[in-house]
Amino acid sequence: MQRRSRGINAGLILLLSQIFHVGISNIPPVTLATLVLNIWLFLNPLKPLFESCLSVEKCYQQKDWQRLLLSPLHHADDWHLYFNMASMLWKGIHLERRLGSRWFAYVIITFSLLTGVLYLFLEFALAEFLDEPGFRRNCAVGFSGVLFALKVLNNHYCPGGFANVLGFPVPNRLACWAELLAIHFISPGTSFAGHLAGILVGLMYTHGPLKKIMKKCAGVFSSNMHYPGQQYHVNGSGYSRYQDSYQYGWPAYSEEIPRNYDAYTAGLSEEEQLERALRASLSDRGTSGPSPPPYGFRLSPEEEMRRQRLRRFDHQ
Repeated sequence: MQRRSRGINAGLILLLSQIFHVGISNIPPVTLATLVLNIWLFLNPLKPLFESCLSVEKCYQQKDWQRLLLSPLHHADDWHLYFNMASMLWKGIHLERRLGSRWFAYVIITFSLLTGVLYLFLEFALAEFLDEPGFRRNCAVGFSGVLFALKVLNNHYCPGGFANVLGFPVPNRLACWAELLAIHFISPGTSFAGHLAGILVGLMYTHGPLKKIMKKCAGVFSSNMHYPGQQYHVNGSGYSRYQDSYQYGWPAYSEEIPRNYDAYTAGLSEEEQLERALRASLSDRGTSGPSPPPYGFRLSPEEEMRRQRLRRFDHQ
């Protein structure tokens, strides 16, 4: 497996322009670090793709376990990098805002390793049950398995509405499965097992024991621990929550609070959903005092007037 060469890395240029459009200072730290690391390793790979891709033959039979760490961070070409990191940009802003940076970093690391392990298991099972040794040699790279796991989380936190898959509205709870089939219908050369592994890891977190295991393995993130920078809040409906008081002012790990998911409407592209999510975040923080519009989006005159009214009300 060799990186496909292009005269101009148009995908990389497009990705950088999208990052700068959002604003580097407005991207949460773990999301930004993930983007930077993947871009850096695309430009300066630690090893050639053939030596970093993940397969049963190379990883399990030849005991080259470092591939579990290398394969998610390497990409076949600039467009492979672009589509994965553009998706990571939106999912990262949304999920890191909800989970908090420390737990989100823990999720990214755990998902990266487990997706690779489950991919090896699936390929090994296919090779055994179908008596086809070629599955042991299938070699995969890229971050898309982790992104499918993150998409399961995103759909879990935003259960209502529909997603647009190839122009067809699909309920959010089924969107991952529809996208899995759609991607392999459009691009048959992609790793079906790798993407399926990501979905299964995400389901292990949202509906299985993975989240509880992660909490026990890292008690500092547990919901009954009081870590630095954390404040306790009670909202008007009587529900309680923790909230980090770091510079972004985003809520930390908290799942019991009923949220208004109407902001994430059906049929929107990820960029449109990003803009709407960020405006919803702005509304949530409107009473905390003046602050610059986040993520590089300009406010409409109506929104600016609303902010001014909220500020005056806060000072009365």
